[in-house]
Amino acid sequence: MLNPKTIHREFSGVPGALGITLGLPMVIEFFALVTNESYSIQGISLDLDAVLKQLPSGSQETIALAFDKNCWLAYLAWFGTLVALDFVLPGKHMQGVELRDGTKLNYKINGLAMSGCLLVLLASRLVQSEGYFLPELDFLYKNMLKLTVVSVIFSFILAIFVYAVSFIPLSKPNGKGTSERILSVNGNTGNYFYDWFIGRELNPRLGTWDIKLFCELRPGMLLWLLINLSCVHYQYHSSGSVSDSLILVNVLQAFYIFDGVLNEEGCLTMMDITTDGFGFMLSFGDLAWVPWAYTLQARYLALDENRLQLGRFNLSLIATLQFLGFYIFRSANLQKSLFRQGKLDHMNFESIKTQTGSKLLCDGWWGLSQHINYLGDWLIGWSWCLPTGFQTPLTYFYVLYFGTLLVHRQLRDEAKCRDKYGKYWEEYEKKVPYKIIPYVY
Repeated sequence: MLNPKTIHREFSGVPGALGITLGLPMVIEFFALVTNESYSIQGISLDLDAVLKQLPSGSQETIALAFDKNCWLAYLAWFGTLVALDFVLPGKHMQGVELRDGTKLNYKINGLAMSGCLLVLLASRLVQSEGYFLPELDFLYKNMLKLTVVSVIFSFILAIFVYAVSFIPLSKPNGKGTSERILSVNGNTGNYFYDWFIGRELNPRLGTWDIKLFCELRPGMLLWLLINLSCVHYQYHSSGSVSDSLILVNVLQAFYIFDGVLNEEGCLTMMDITTDGFGFMLSFGDLAWVPWAYTLQARYLALDENRLQLGRFNLSLIATLQFLGFYIFRSANLQKSLFRQGKLDHMNFESIKTQTGSKLLCDGWWGLSQHINYLGDWLIGWSWCLPTGFQTPLTYFYVLYFGTLLVHRQLRDEAKCRDKYGKYWEEYEKKVPYKIIPYVY
């Protein structure tokens, strides 16, 4: 059967999906309300009156907030320009993993050209500007709440679109000789809302253009970079200088962003691309959650009352933490990749051969924990939060959220491997008992 019926439901099914659909947009809108020129959260206290005063008081103001003409034109121009660049910029073509119909999709990998184009455009605008003032960055900073709402609404619309398209037969036969689309193994329950949320179709496309891969690394990731830069732009023009803490957050996160965009071919084997459908969860996560949740630290530090100077010693420690996390993440993934290709056979790494013929590596980095790469990723998250000091726990939201997300991913992967490898997985767990953090969890 090309599209088996989904039995297991993530997030406790419809209740969890509904909670995420309603709750997470409110979270990023809350972030916008407590990190702006009108109000900034301090410590653990929250001035609810000050927050509520920023919200629209009637239907007219609500419509103005959600459907501001300039903000919608700006966002659509941003999204549309990136789509156009994705088509016209040069790149190499690669095949993804084999699908259930025996075919492989072609992908255009042009992250280097896309990043270079954006940097050249920013540099040229800066050269043309008077006093390093860029109206685009000023507009972005001053309309963060409206743009947050716009990106949320757009992610809803996109999720509805790909869900509706998933019911339209293919114009050309698939690898099985039918017009049936390949659905996600997670999004074929028959429940309309849940399938819309989790993603019904595995790889929604318009012609050869892959919507999921584009959204994974383009609009949200690069908007994250621009929002951070708008915070630097605001602080410089409001006070005449930029704090070292804000510069550090920008540098560390820019490194992470460009590393992701430039290594987009690695996404072709990630669970997001190979397993998960593209529904509201990924649409919202890519287009709204990433740019508006991951910029919380920069937006907080940009405000005068939160300005923080770290000094060279603290800067060095935090930067070292990021590069330690990055080293663990990259070297562990590289080691597993080389092992799978047979390029580490001369090192005689300990492994367990399974009934499928594949091997479970339980040596080197992967002898320390089952997901040692997750530990590296989590350490990177800490390096983004520490520059904010200890003025409020709000700026540490990311490490709490991301830690929870990593544990959820680990549990999903564990369930899949236990089902796939059976007794061999049990043997593997005895040799590598820790899930993420060696000697802790």
